[in-house]
Amino acid sequence: MDSRIMKAFQKEITCSLCMKYFVDPVTLACGHSFCRPCVYLGWHDLPDHVTCSECKQMVQKRNFKTNICMKKLAAIVRKTSLWQFLSSEEHMCGAHKEMKKIFCEEDKNFLCLLCSKSQEHEAHKHWTIEIAAEEHRENMVKKMRCLWEKYCESYRNLTMEMLIMGSWENYINLRREAIRVEYGKMPATYYEEEKHHLERLQKESKDIFEQLKESKTRMAHMTEMLRGIYEEVKEICHRPDVELLQVFGDTLHRIESMQLYIVQPVNPELSAGPITGLIDRLNSFRVDITLCHEKVYSHIFLYGELRSVNVACSPQGSSLIIPTSECFLAWGTHTFSTGRYYWEVEVGDSWNWALGVCNDDWKNNRNYKINEVEGLFLLGCVKEGSQCTLFTTSPLAIQYVPRPIGLIGVFLDYEGRTVSFINVAQSSLIHSILFCSFSPLVNAVFCCSHI
Repeated sequence: MDSRIMKAFQKEITCSLCMKYFVDPVTLACGHSFCRPCVYLGWHDLPDHVTCSECKQMVQKRNFKTNICMKKLAAIVRKTSLWQFLSSEEHMCGAHKEMKKIFCEEDKNFLCLLCSKSQEHEAHKHWTIEIAAEEHRENMVKKMRCLWEKYCESYRNLTMEMLIMGSWENYINLRREAIRVEYGKMPATYYEEEKHHLERLQKESKDIFEQLKESKTRMAHMTEMLRGIYEEVKEICHRPDVELLQVFGDTLHRIESMQLYIVQPVNPELSAGPITGLIDRLNSFRVDITLCHEKVYSHIFLYGELRSVNVACSPQGSSLIIPTSECFLAWGTHTFSTGRYYWEVEVGDSWNWALGVCNDDWKNNRNYKINEVEGLFLLGCVKEGSQCTLFTTSPLAIQYVPRPIGLIGVFLDYEGRTVSFINVAQSSLIHSILFCSFSPLVNAVFCCSHI
């Protein structure tokens, strides 16, 4: 082949980011191709839209598919380079003067055909070097994808723990104040219980914060190690076939060992903290709520919105949005414009629900998202994997208390501009939304979702 044509061909299958032949190439919407590892390492912590380094066009991050054509062309060029090396004088068998084109899997040596059939090697597993190199490179690419998923999981957990730590003191202060307000409505004889309650809250919050600090240190170290080995494996995949085969076994063992050791994040959870007489006091404001059922599409359970309170890094660099679902909404038939009211809702041992109150005008626009609208005052529970998370709206925030099972109480204080949520079984306060911006009319609302 003409040398100019060969150079042009090699340029087309060379990644402009690492200047090596493509490894697991992906093609962007603009048409330019790069190694998948180069894209991941360069883009994982950037916004959804990034700039192509070749044409400077804005492209969307997504779940990229391997460009099979580019992958095959890169393999052809590697094979050509391999045969040029194997044909060299230094790679000839000294005993038989033949090309060493056989790879012995057991002792990682390169053999000529006659040596591979000798008594010393006949029981060993043999491959041609070109097949062994491509198989092992492909195996490494698959391991790298798993490794990247672990890295993203660790990075995401680390970032979420750092955000929890940053807001932990404020969360505890707000909870402490809400508990004091509740005890302020009780007789003075509950002073000792209030004192013990607040002391327990202080101790638990301090212990959890220390756990978060220790976990953050371990997770930061693990995240750094995962990225480091990913970059190292990327570099090995770019090596010439002969070099790759000599280090493959040790590298594979390190990857598998690393994947077994993943630091699990702390799941901060305060104790329920029962308040004596809370339910009896609230029952004095008890009302019966009649609901009118309605099946509608809703944005309430786009869990990605809740996660956006924190930060997410998906294995493919795409935003983490769980598919939309059908929401079953039930509105209260009566509206409130003054006074104090208490009612209870049965949720059983379920999840993916939300309940509370909303301003009457919120019902007229169901395309709002829960973190973009005023007038929606909810307690909700969503599940991802095996973990359930409690959240409240106005503002959207995670609640670090046990998930309520059974009855949940809702206390609306219109003049006090407060909505409180009660774990009835534990007689404990889940959360109080303060300084609510009620419109003239307020409705009770319940929503459940089946994803």
